[in-house]
Amino acid sequence: MAEKRITLSITSLILVVAVSLLLVLLWQLRSLIVVLMIAVVIAATLAPIIAVAQKLGVPRWLATILVYLGLISILTGLIWLIGPTVVEQIQRLIRKLPSYLEAVRSLIDNLAMRFGMVEPGKPTIISQLFDPQALTNWVIRSSQKVLIGGYYVVTKGIIGNVFGLLLAFILSGYMLSGSDELLRDIINLFPHPWNERLAKQIKPVSKRMGGYIQGRILVSTILAIAISIGLGFLGLSELALGLGVIAGFTNLIPFFGPVLGSIPALIVATAQGGFTFLWVLLLFVIIQNIETYLLDPVLVGSSVKIHPLYQLLAVLGGAQVLGIIGALIVPPWVAGSSLLLETLYTQPKLLAEGKTLELKNID
Repeated sequence: MAEKRITLSITSLILVVAVSLLLVLLWQLRSLIVVLMIAVVIAATLAPIIAVAQKLGVPRWLATILVYLGLISILTGLIWLIGPTVVEQIQRLIRKLPSYLEAVRSLIDNLAMRFGMVEPGKPTIISQLFDPQALTNWVIRSSQKVLIGGYYVVTKGIIGNVFGLLLAFILSGYMLSGSDELLRDIINLFPHPWNERLAKQIKPVSKRMGGYIQGRILVSTILAIAISIGLGFLGLSELALGLGVIAGFTNLIPFFGPVLGSIPALIVATAQGGFTFLWVLLLFVIIQNIETYLLDPVLVGSSVKIHPLYQLLAVLGGAQVLGIIGALIVPPWVAGSSLLLETLYTQPKLLAEGKTLELKNID
């Protein structure tokens, strides 16, 4: 009996040491894990295009090369066509932001005096606390944090942001070109019957993860175009394209993105005066309702079949660590993990409990 207790104690100690070493190793490889997560999402997003090319008789390796060349060509063309204009308009927006914020402060003061909230000639509390230049600096810092989050901290000293994304694209290409062999080797590491169960889940998980990203990118692109055109008609043509790109880019973030994207346009509209603010607000309300009730159900659908609270937590956690990239890639990872949990654990558990209950009723 004593020997058994000693054996169990040594086994437990070895297990604790092994788990601790594994956690230390994962922490040391955290930057690579982040890159792999991004690469898997990119591969899942592009996998349907590769599959279509294969059905047309194109070898998988050649289809992968053609898809990536086409993607690079599209991105290069967009940068060449609208890149300079977008950059120039965003720079102009940043330069004029203090004057726009000053106009907002003046409007707030006038409204407070009109409704008798403050005596004429005396500054309001908002006016005293409202420093346009300090607020501009805060907006710029916050925007940088939204874009990169803690990604620089995670990868600092190992890889940079741009290099990390480039590496993720390269790895995703390798994953797509040799996905069959790669997945087969990974699945064969698991004992029977888990290897067969996992093999059946590859396509559903990939479809759920990739479908979510495809839908979000398509919806955000449509919204960016619609907002740019709408703002141009409403008299903000000198900044319409830049504001539309900002709105489309932030719209990639579920829940918070639409609100964040509307703020710059509403600030500029307030500075324009008149009824411009109301028209711009109405434009964003209409477009966001179209997204919520038409575009998202049709283009994104139920790709992420998890509770909205879990989606929100996934977005917040991803944004905290990786910025907008994390807010985009973490929800599909959570969705894929939930699918595996449901099919490999929850459903068999419920089925086993049902059989047990039936046997008890028979007895």
